[in-house]
Amino acid sequence: MEIELPNGWNPRPYQLDGWRAWEAGIKRHLWIWHRRAGKDDVALNLAAVAAHQRTANYWHCLPLYEQARKAIWEAINPHTGRRRIDEAFPPAIRKRTDNSAMTIEFQCGSIWRVVGSDNPDSLVGAPPAGIVFSEWALANPAAWAYLAPILAENDGWAVFITTPRGRNHVKSMLDMARKSPQWFSQVLTPKETGFPLALIEEQRREYHAIFGVDAGDALIDQEYWCSFEAAIIGAYFGREMVEAEREGRICAVPVDPEQPVHTAWDLGVGDSTAIWFFQVLAGGLNVVDYYAATGYGADHYVGVLNERGYAYGHDFVPHDARVREWGSNGRTRIETLKGLKRKPRLVVNVPLDDGINAARLTIPRCRFDAERCESGLEALRQYRKAWDDDKKCFSDKPLHDWTSHGADAYRYLALAWRELRAETPKQPKPIKGVREMTFNEILKRQSPQRTRV
Repeated sequence: MEIELPNGWNPRPYQLDGWRAWEAGIKRHLWIWHRRAGKDDVALNLAAVAAHQRTANYWHCLPLYEQARKAIWEAINPHTGRRRIDEAFPPAIRKRTDNSAMTIEFQCGSIWRVVGSDNPDSLVGAPPAGIVFSEWALANPAAWAYLAPILAENDGWAVFITTPRGRNHVKSMLDMARKSPQWFSQVLTPKETGFPLALIEEQRREYHAIFGVDAGDALIDQEYWCSFEAAIIGAYFGREMVEAEREGRICAVPVDPEQPVHTAWDLGVGDSTAIWFFQVLAGGLNVVDYYAATGYGADHYVGVLNERGYAYGHDFVPHDARVREWGSNGRTRIETLKGLKRKPRLVVNVPLDDGINAARLTIPRCRFDAERCESGLEALRQYRKAWDDDKKCFSDKPLHDWTSHGADAYRYLALAWRELRAETPKQPKPIKGVREMTFNEILKRQSPQRTRV
C-alpha cells in the first residue's frame, strides 16, 4: 500500500505559514493560535512527515504526562470520529504501537512518543530530533532549558503551540522570537482565521454560567483573542503578582551583606525540591534567589547553596522533613541536613488554606529579584486551583503540577519570616548625653541619695 503524507490531511489556509516556515528550514517555532485553530493537528502531521524524512526520535510533549494520554493519545477528532493519532499515523506506516508507553515505531525506523514535561529530568535520554511542546503556557519552562542543548546538538527542531496564560514565559519567548531570524512566531486570533464569532459568543455564555461574567470574559480574551493581559483563572496569587509587577517590586534586588540569607524549602526526592532565599529587613522582605531541581539528594542542594556563597541564617523546612528518607542509615531529612552543616528548622504546621492566605499577605511585603527568582515567580503566577470536570467548578485543592513545589516553598517562607520577625529583639533607645537632656531628665537619672532638696 502506498501512503502519501500528510495522510489525507490538508492544512487550512492560515496554517500554511507555519508549515512552510518549517519546510524552509526554520527550526524554532512559536504558534500562539486561538482555541480550536487546529494546533495539535498541524503538529501531529508535521511530525509524521519529519519522521519519514529523517530517522530519529520525535516527541509530543504536554505539561502533564497523564494529560498527554487524554489530550493526544486517546483524543478523537469530533469531525471524523477517528483517533487523532490514527489519522496522522495510519497503521500501514507503523511497525509497533505501545499503548502503555504511548509510543509508535514506524516502518522507516523513526519513533514517536507522547511525553510530559512535569518531570524535566525524565526527558533526558534518547535524544529527539523534533519536539512539539503543546499547551506550552502551562508547561514547566525548565523543560526547554533541559532539552534546548540536545536539539542544538542534533540539529533538531522545536514547535511551541499554545494560547496565552498571563504575561509568563510565553510572552517573554514571543518578544524574543519576534526579533530573531532563527524563529518563526505567529499570533492568530479569530480575526486572522475567520473562526465564526457566533461560536465564540456561544462559548462566552457557557463560561458566564460556569465562571461568572468577569472570569468568563477573561477566559474568552485569553483563549480566543490571545490576550496576555487576561487573568489566569483560578490562580491563587494572580492579583498579588500583578500588583508586585505594577509597583516595581519585581526588579534587581541586591543581597544585603549585613543581614543573613534564610532559606525556605519544599522537600522531595522523586518530586522536585524548591528553595527560596530571603532576607528579613526593617521595611519588609527581600526575596533574593530561587532554586529547584528534581531527583537529587540533600548533598546536591547543599552544594548549590554553598556555591552561591550567601551568609546563611536558618533553613526552614516543612514537617515532612522528619521522614526517614533522603540519606543513609535511616536518618531523617533534618538529621541529614544537620550532618551537612546546615541549620534546619521546622516551619509551624498550619492547614493548607491558612498557609496560602499567609502567602497572599506576604507577597505585598516582598521585593523579588527578577532574574534570580524568574522560575519561582512563574510558579507563583501560575499556581492555581484544580478544575473538577464532573462538577464543573474549581476544586478547593490546588492543581498538583510543576508550580506546586515553588508555591509550597513560598508558603513556608510566608510562615517562617513571621517567626523571625517575632524573635528580633527590640533595639534599646539611644542614651542621651547630658547636654541633650532636659532638667527633669537629669533629675530622674540621679541616684536617690543625691536627689535635690
